[in-house]
Amino acid sequence: MQAPAAPDTATSPRTVTLTIDGQSVTVPEGTTIWEAAKALGIDIPVLCHDERLRPVGVCRLCVVDVGGRTLAASCVRPCEPNMKVATASPRVERQRKVLVELLMSDQPEVCPKESTTGGNELYALARRYGVDGSRLPHGHARGEDKSSKVISVHHDACILCDRCVRGCDEIQHNDVIGRTGKGYGARIGFDLDRPMGESTCVSCGECMAVCPTGALVNKPVSAPLAPRVHLKQVDSVCPYCGVGCALTYNVDEEANRIVYVDGRDGEANHERLCVKGRYGYDYAMHPQRLQKPLIRVRYPKGSLSDASPNAQEARGGRRKGHLVRYEDVLPAFREASWDEALDLVATRLREARDTHGPAAMAGFGSAKCSIEEAYVFQKLVRAVFGTNNVDHCTRLCHASSVAALLETIGSGAVTNTFAGIAEADVALLAGTNTTANHPVASSFFKQAAARGTKLIVVDPRRPDVAQYAWRYARIRNGTDVAFYNGLLHVLLAEGLYRADYVENHTTGFEALKETVARYSPEVASEICGVAPDLIREIARAYGSARAAITFWGMGISQHTHGTDNARCLISLCLVTGNVGRPGTGLHPLRGQNNVQGASDAGLIPMMYPDYQRVADPAIRAKFESAWGVPLDPKPGLTVTEITTAALEDKLKALYCMGENPFLSDPNVNKVKKALAKLDFLVVQDIFLTETAEFADVILPATSYLEKLGTYTNTDRRVQIGRPALKPPGDARLDWQIVCEISNRMGYPMPYTKASDIFDEFTSLTDAYQNLDYDILGKAGRLWPAPDRAAKDGVQILFDDGFPTPDGRGKLVPCEYTPARETPDAEYPFVLNTGRLLEHWHTGTMTRRSYALDAIAPEAFVEVHPEDLARLGVRPGERVRVTSRRGSIELVARSSTKVGVGSVFIAFHFREAAANVLTIDAIDPFGKIPEFKFCAVRLSRPSGDAAEALPPTGLPA
Repeated sequence: MQAPAAPDTATSPRTVTLTIDGQSVTVPEGTTIWEAAKALGIDIPVLCHDERLRPVGVCRLCVVDVGGRTLAASCVRPCEPNMKVATASPRVERQRKVLVELLMSDQPEVCPKESTTGGNELYALARRYGVDGSRLPHGHARGEDKSSKVISVHHDACILCDRCVRGCDEIQHNDVIGRTGKGYGARIGFDLDRPMGESTCVSCGECMAVCPTGALVNKPVSAPLAPRVHLKQVDSVCPYCGVGCALTYNVDEEANRIVYVDGRDGEANHERLCVKGRYGYDYAMHPQRLQKPLIRVRYPKGSLSDASPNAQEARGGRRKGHLVRYEDVLPAFREASWDEALDLVATRLREARDTHGPAAMAGFGSAKCSIEEAYVFQKLVRAVFGTNNVDHCTRLCHASSVAALLETIGSGAVTNTFAGIAEADVALLAGTNTTANHPVASSFFKQAAARGTKLIVVDPRRPDVAQYAWRYARIRNGTDVAFYNGLLHVLLAEGLYRADYVENHTTGFEALKETVARYSPEVASEICGVAPDLIREIARAYGSARAAITFWGMGISQHTHGTDNARCLISLCLVTGNVGRPGTGLHPLRGQNNVQGASDAGLIPMMYPDYQRVADPAIRAKFESAWGVPLDPKPGLTVTEITTAALEDKLKALYCMGENPFLSDPNVNKVKKALAKLDFLVVQDIFLTETAEFADVILPATSYLEKLGTYTNTDRRVQIGRPALKPPGDARLDWQIVCEISNRMGYPMPYTKASDIFDEFTSLTDAYQNLDYDILGKAGRLWPAPDRAAKDGVQILFDDGFPTPDGRGKLVPCEYTPARETPDAEYPFVLNTGRLLEHWHTGTMTRRSYALDAIAPEAFVEVHPEDLARLGVRPGERVRVTSRRGSIELVARSSTKVGVGSVFIAFHFREAAANVLTIDAIDPFGKIPEFKFCAVRLSRPSGDAAEALPPTGLPA
């Protein structure tokens, strides 16, 4: 490599020129010898070094000869001008050989990694240098630790390279692993030298992934471990949260089983994974998978007519344990052929439409399905059923955020990626427990905090990410509007807003100013419970930031005032000009793997694909022309409105694809009555869900791991999920099932492959223009992608205005209003619901994953220790939690994450379903239910009344 011309030092970094193995190379000042050699294609062996980690130079395998005078560790030694380096001289190679032999002498007789997955870097070097350590004395046994559910620790195989320590600290930022002991007895330890399985380890597997020896090894989850060379590698995307981590499935094709998972260097994760992505894949291979169509026995074989005039007869199966099993519902169902099941479904749906009208029909799609599946499903409902009654789980997570974003900036998606936090000096995390809900995204947030970004965390339940925060504000449940109006008051009163940006790029400033003038920090504090000085401090930091980025989760959106909450956050960004620049932006962290893509594809009752309104005559004419049928001009019913319509006998037939409203929707007892009242319910899923117990026909679908399709993550990145497994039994692809029903109802959907559907979808959108399977490849692309020749789509949106009618952002003033149901003497606690790190949504997948269910096997309620003491309940005892809608029993845990007077319950557990308790009141704009606030009381399961706490003091 020839040295370039001398750089302009005023605009370019300083460089140094040196010689490595006789080749001249010029590199930026500060580059290490190892990095410079790599640029020349020279391989210098390492054990302690990983390019993602801070170099420490402890293993000394990377030594090189510098000027014939000294052996230096190349991973830490910076390049110097005119330096002459030899990377493989006889002297260097002798040194390496001795080091490898010494390390091998302490290795166990059977390497835990070589005998399972392979890839032991120390053993590879031993083979290279022809040593095995056998001629040297063998070291002392340091023992094993098998307490973790997913990782085995073999201390004898550890070489104390500290890669696991740095991987935990610097990549995942969990800070669990360190060193313990002295001298030869030194070894890695977890927390204060606790067993790994009893420590604060979150089982992300990063330590195992970076370990160069057999010290940290995966435990088998679904199949015996095997070397990668014997397995097929399938590059795909994680099926869980909205982060969209790129990963590789290592598959035993003959056994049709995934053996283990590796993180892939995708834009969203840079090889990182969480416990669900790395160990939660075996649900697809669970013996309870649906493999044949099932028809309720009240439909005699060979007959398409309803044998019973009472549609509620025999609805629901026998429920045992914490999962619905085939044998539990077998008396209520019989197996059927696909032809019989599909004919029955098509006939009954057509009868419902023709007898009661299109408005009596509805469809629930799924954010776990692909864009292609979402597109054909909403097309079926609109073009074949003849109604816009189609919705999915965005109604239960970020509908209010989308409503506010569309209203204020004209777009319902994020304006910057979550990795954009690296360029921010302040980041606001509002109502989001990222370490549980978006673990890999949270690692970027913690990494930014370590580099100096000020994290401001606001949440009534203290999330784990708050320990990395510059400031944490525990607001009272449901008082978000008051708190953020208090911040806006300070920004405007102290001139900490960008007047030029407000004048040139927004409307509604005077109305906003008038409203927030009433919310001084003192007034806001009385409502939200945060000290006035802290409100001022947070506002000044946000308003003074060079670049501030705002993230929020369902703690903002899942309220009857969720749209107002989001409007306030948007106003914060707009008045400070924190949008359209690096390090700025609005980012509602999307919950499920394809909730962004499903929304983009039109699984929304008032929107066609790409958020084109069904009520707009010109837009409707466009889709009528594309689909060849007249379309309903009226917006359809949302998830909760569909439930109400069924109860009122206005809705007769429901097609549910991949959704489980029996557990996911609020006020479960109401949902149960609605499902039972339907004339006809068809459920398409991979397991017998709680909702499927009420079905007339159950159609066995394919899991994420068995199909090809596209998925859009929270960043707007569109990626291809690829099949790793063959479907079980007679299970079919979701889009093929939908198309077959459409064909049998008289509307042809002649697609032959998923990419055909994607191409039709993109042709009807602006956001997805220029995207196809070829250009998406292995890395995917952000939308919009106006330039096919570019490396990626557009990361930062709206640097020159907004897609609103006037090109301006709209500032919407909001007044604080209390929650619909506040605590009182009878129900003195506030219930907050949410997710756990190890589980997902209604638990259909994760509770059938061995590792995930083993780590978090039971439901619990978090209660503040002061409240437990006043109730006379010890941690670990069972309690009954009761609301005005029902009651559940579960274990009580003492936790200071919740405030006094508040409790938290995760909603994954059917045997203690949190949504039995929640209220079905909805936000008037986003139509989202209020999952985050309802009044409950606690008592002992025996029925003894627990001491009632006084109301929490929330303002009326």
